[in-house]
Order: sequence, then structure tokens, then C-alpha cells
Amino acid sequence: MLQKLEAIHKKYLDIEREMNEPDVMSDMKRYIKLSKDYKDLQPIIEQYKEYRTLVNNISSARTVLETEKDAEFRDMAKEELSALTEKKDVLEEKIRIMLIPADPQDSKNAIVEIRAGTGGDEASIFAGDLNRMYMRYCENRKWKIEVVDYTEGTAGGYKEIIFNVIGNGVYGLLKYESGVHRVQRVPETETQGRVHTSAASVAVLPEADEFDVELKQSDIRKDTYCSSGPGGQSVNTTYSAVRLTHIPTGIVVAIQDEKSQIKNYDKALKVLRTRIYEMEYQKYLDEISKKRKTMVSTGDRSAKIRTYNYPQSRVTDHRINYTVYSLSAFMDGDIQDIIDALQLAENAEKLAAMEE
Repeated sequence: MLQKLEAIHKKYLDIEREMNEPDVMSDMKRYIKLSKDYKDLQPIIEQYKEYRTLVNNISSARTVLETEKDAEFRDMAKEELSALTEKKDVLEEKIRIMLIPADPQDSKNAIVEIRAGTGGDEASIFAGDLNRMYMRYCENRKWKIEVVDYTEGTAGGYKEIIFNVIGNGVYGLLKYESGVHRVQRVPETETQGRVHTSAASVAVLPEADEFDVELKQSDIRKDTYCSSGPGGQSVNTTYSAVRLTHIPTGIVVAIQDEKSQIKNYDKALKVLRTRIYEMEYQKYLDEISKKRKTMVSTGDRSAKIRTYNYPQSRVTDHRINYTVYSLSAFMDGDIQDIIDALQLAENAEKLAAMEE
């Protein structure tokens, strides 16, 4: 354990030295990456210093036991050694979890896309319920939310809604929500009282910044058109809606949420950058999925991950067979327990892989 921590401490000092070199300070992309790596290592370095002190104190207590003749001093050393050893065991477990390789994307903001699946109007209503659930969860965590684009369902809810979530470590928590969410309940339109099954898909992407993806303006075709739907007097009168096409990949992003063409363009560019980045990131997720048994956080959008059963007030996450019987609180944004359980399962899997 100490050898691993000393190697990390050496890396930490190397990064610190490199950040102060003139050529690095003049290269903003490299400097930002080093600054992030430096900040990410700080918590483990703090634990390393505490662990090193503990190890030294344990060594001192053992020396006293081996050399001291006075019975009272020996008893004090025994008590201290017992307490220090217990503290060391607890700290080692904490450090073991911290040493699990983190997904480099975890600290990023996220773009969340919710789409109605099978089930017609009921699927759109359920997509709206999921949107409200995530909005409440993000509000509780004091994260900022920016709606990028949406298409309303004919009977309520959304056929599709896309929003940005901005905050500390957003993607690291919301990534577990990617996949197909299934609902079992009696729809409002059902006259016979029969339970129907509908679905909505959720995709959570790490937001790419300009240092992750370099977009050439020559590779982007910009089209403007009149917006449709809610928006006041500017609807169908001004060319505020923006459609961007990335020529090399064929990716198309259309945004009409704002009345300003400039704001729509900025939002579309952010989504386009993330979609391009996602293509590379998906290769990384596919590699993970070959190694993971539980499929936790592998980003497989086609996988059925969770069922919301209204008659039984039950929510079941199928990846870890985790069930809660407090559906109303869950739909009101109280989803942290299930995210914690998914994180725990993923960390256990990573630990097992490290020890093999």
C-alpha cells in the first residue's frame, strides 16, 4: 500500500513541477489537463500523508514494546499500537476505494437526453415523469440545469427532451441512468383499468469542452430556419432556429429553443461537440462492457435497466437486483440511494478486477 501511495506522491510532485515550466504555462490545453490531474490527486495525497504518519507511529510503538522494560510504558504502547492498527485498517480500506481507477469523464458536466419509446402517448407522459424526477434530483444537489431542446407529447410529457446539467462531478453520478426505463401502470386513457407497459430511453453523455474536440468551421454546415411551437411572436417569423451538420461524420443537431439565433447556435455547437466526442467515448464504454458482468455504467442504451411498477409502488434496478418500495419519493427525485448502490457495485467489480 505504502509503495503505491509513494508512486502516486512522486507523480503528484512531477505534475507540480511540470505545471511551473514556462513551455507548459504557454500551452493552455496541456496546462488545463495538468491542473485537473493535480487537483484530482490532492485527496489521495492527503490520505497518503495521514497513512505515512500512522505507519511511522505504529513503528515507534513497536520499538517501545521491543525495548522498554517499564511495564506501565509497555501497557501504554500496547494500547496505542492496538488503536493505531485499527485506525490503519480503516484508512487502508478507504484508500483502497480511492485507488480504484476513476473514469476520467466523471468530473464533467452532462448532457441528458430522454426519449419516449414504446407505448404511444403513455410513453411520452412517462418521459415527462422521468424528466421531472431528474430535475428534482439536480435541484436538490444544487446543480444548474439548461434545457437545450424538446418536443412535447400530444397528450402531455415529451417525445424528446435534451438538457445540460452543470455542477461538480455530475456525469459520475448521472451516468448510471443511461438505458431503457420501463413503467408498468394504468394509463389515464385506459378505461378498463388494465396495467400497461411503456418505456422511455435515457442517454447521459459527458459534456465535451473545446479541449476535447477540435471543431473546424470548414467541417460544419449551418442552416437557419423558422422555429415552430411555443416561443411567442418570433415563431415562424424569424430565422432563429439553427441546424448544424458535421460533414465528416454526418451528425446533425437542430436547436430552436431560444429566440436568439446566436444562443441556438452556441447550444447546437455544444451538443454537436458532445455527439462527436461520444463516438470515441463509446469505444471506451464498449471495451468496459466486455469486462463487466453487471453492465453498471457501460452506457448501453438498449439495455433495460429499471422498472417502475406503480401498482406495487416498486422500483427495481435490474443490473444489481436492487428494489425500493417508495415509488412516489423516487419519482420526486429521491434517487441517491440507488445511485449509491450502483456505485458500490461498480467499485466492487473494479476492486475484484484489480486483485485478479
